[in-house]
Amino acid sequence: MCEDCGPKTRERSEDEYRRLCNRLCRIEGQIRGIRGMLEKDAYCVDILAQAAAAGAALNAFSRELIAQHLRTCVADGLRQGDDGKVEELCDALGKLMK
Repeated sequence: MCEDCGPKTRERSEDEYRRLCNRLCRIEGQIRGIRGMLEKDAYCVDILAQAAAAGAALNAFSRELIAQHLRTCVADGLRQGDDGKVEELCDALGKLMK
């Protein structure tokens, strides 16, 4: 088990936590904006464009989280001879790419 990772937890630096939370707050704002557009009877294509932007923002969040996971949990697991972290990441990527 890596130093920063438990079976289902991982401590994050204050900076990493702040960056990820900021991204999620922006995504939440985008989703609220989409709902507002729907409530105001905005044109379908305009709503779809905003939905695509929110999806892209969520993908960027996932990419950052994957990068951090690679740099910490996966790298530490490999250093300790634990290939399980690589398989775990491959499974997670498979789910993300559905």
